[in-house]
Amino acid sequence: MAVENWQEFLKQTDGRLAELRPGIPGVMKGFGEIAKSAIGTGALEPKQKELIAISIGVAARCDACLGYHAKACIKYGVTREELMEALGVAVYMGGGPSLMYAAEALSAFDALLEEAK
Repeated sequence: MAVENWQEFLKQTDGRLAELRPGIPGVMKGFGEIAKSAIGTGALEPKQKELIAISIGVAARCDACLGYHAKACIKYGVTREELMEALGVAVYMGGGPSLMYAAEALSAFDALLEEAK
């Protein structure tokens, strides 16, 4: 799926997640804890971990992952050049389908970076 407006797409996804949250509150809370723990500073910095996350989003073909992790990459100061290298690794690991999603990840990053300025 080609997302035209990343902010609107993420807003819609947030709404869908908000509808899901009351039905599975323990799962949602647990997932949030996993996310905080996984991205927190350790041997790798959050910036590096977000580059990994967006690359996995490419390989898994997860549109929402691209948007959320593009925003997080921006938050942690990822440059376009750093993202490009990470996307190259994602394409290497995921082949042609990952190449198509790498283009979408770059679109998400560029659009959300422009809005963050």
